[in-house]
Amino acid sequence: MKLSHRIPATPWRALSTWAVRPRMLVPLYVGLVLFGIGEGLLVRSRLGATPWTVFAQGVATHLHVSLGWATAGISAVVLLAWFPLRERPGFGTLSNLVVIAYVLDVTVAVAPAPGAMAWRALYVVGAVAAIGVGSALYLTTGLGPGPRDGLMTSLHRRLGVSVVYVRLSIEVAVLTVGWLLGGTVGVATAIFAGTIGFAIGTSLRGLEWMLARTT
Repeated sequence: MKLSHRIPATPWRALSTWAVRPRMLVPLYVGLVLFGIGEGLLVRSRLGATPWTVFAQGVATHLHVSLGWATAGISAVVLLAWFPLRERPGFGTLSNLVVIAYVLDVTVAVAPAPGAMAWRALYVVGAVAAIGVGSALYLTTGLGPGPRDGLMTSLHRRLGVSVVYVRLSIEVAVLTVGWLLGGTVGVATAIFAGTIGFAIGTSLRGLEWMLARTT
């Protein structure tokens, strides 16, 4: 399947970030839940995590809070950084902050920790797939970017620097700080970084295909 390089128009896309309609809630919350599950599976694989989760692990260790609370706290701080950058949150932004942190905590608590490397690798593959599909669903609602994505796009606009370099700089910075604070960096961190773009592109393409089949 070819990758999609754009966010497709969907019947549930909002006209503005606060124009919430019932038909938007299913793709929004299914997407966010899948994202949180994927983050949790990466943690349970014990092979590494996403850069922001590595950061949250380090913060959680030092503040003696759960990983979900650390994730929500970091997202809230990032959200505060939006305002001097003239970025405004939407309904999806606040939902992102709450739902992903909660589902991440639940997944880490209930998902069994696999012992065999084959099962740990399967967790990593499942995590990338879940985050790819979840991101595709969430992005098509048009209800506002997540706290981290909003920081990236606002810095891109304010500084006039390529979004690629802005995102790379942010990810490297939080990964480094998280590792120094004791977060788990491993092969899954590298796998995620190298494959998540393809997972999102493939998921968007699949969504386009399904929409074309139903219209």
